[in-house]
Amino acid sequence: MAGNPFPDSPYDIRSDLLSAHEAALAAIARPGTWLTGEQRVWIAEEVRNARTCPACAELREALSPGNLSLEHTSLGNLSPAQVDIVHRVVTDPGRLSERWCRGHIDDGMPEGEFVEMIGVIAMTVIMDTFAFGLGLPEAVLPGPAAGEPSRYLPPGARREAAWLPIVEPGDETPEDGPLYPTPTAGYIHRALSMVPQSKRDYWNLAGAHYLEGKRVYDFGDSGRAISRPQIEIIAARISALHQCLY
Repeated sequence: MAGNPFPDSPYDIRSDLLSAHEAALAAIARPGTWLTGEQRVWIAEEVRNARTCPACAELREALSPGNLSLEHTSLGNLSPAQVDIVHRVVTDPGRLSERWCRGHIDDGMPEGEFVEMIGVIAMTVIMDTFAFGLGLPEAVLPGPAAGEPSRYLPPGARREAAWLPIVEPGDETPEDGPLYPTPTAGYIHRALSMVPQSKRDYWNLAGAHYLEGKRVYDFGDSGRAISRPQIEIIAARISALHQCLY
């Protein structure tokens, strides 16, 4: 672990949140399943860069962003396809389409790489949003760790219910490692399952901010300072503001 990512915080941050952020930063720096540690850190850096991209600002104002061909302002480390995925997911996620997603796949982006990118993007957004909410600077990204991606592909992954393949509960194998908190896990828990380690890394972080997987289906004790109904009221309001259909 790299230590406390928010050393200047005037607030007493829960120890499990600090540990989750430390673990997430370390996970981003490690080689993944389809991406090297260097590529994963580049993606996290590009997430932060996307927020000031002029092309993204123009796309957000367009009625039909898919009809525009604009060049993103990038840091220069990722491929154009990778840059487009990072920028569009960060700045205008509500208007992404299956056509846009499958277009990148048809142009040569491996499905597993796409899924892993989404995992790194989501983790970076969670950490940065947390820092923003507390008025703190973004955590310093670590240097990448050496090593090669494993390129593990779960045998049960298939594309039926989503734009990209997922592993349905019951289709896991021992080689996948633990994937679901319950046998009837919802689709939000099935996302990223084509890349099991990315799914675990994401939920280790997300669970600390919301609820651990085992508590999601327990509507009694939330294990938090506020009650479960209060948590869900806040979550529902945020989802509505972000036009999250889930």
